[in-house]
Amino acid sequence: MKNDTTTTLLNFILSVLVILGVAFTVWNIFQQRTVRQLQPELTIRAQMWQGTSAKVQMLINDVESYNAKSPNPELGRILQSIKQPAPAAK
Repeated sequence: MKNDTTTTLLNFILSVLVILGVAFTVWNIFQQRTVRQLQPELTIRAQMWQGTSAKVQMLINDVESYNAKSPNPELGRILQSIKQPAPAAK
């Protein structure tokens, strides 16, 4: 390149981009490390949630079968409120 200022400017821009690339790479490595450390805990919590959800569903099924054998209006209203889907958040 013939123009010394243009060469200097382009080298400066290239240096900034290289430094930013290295910084983002280091940041990405630390973020991945954090996610890998949290993954086992999140898996355990998800399994606990699934187990609790299954127990609640079994309890609801037992209550429904009990209500079918000996109907109770109050219990029917409670079951109806559980069965209705929650309104979507806006």
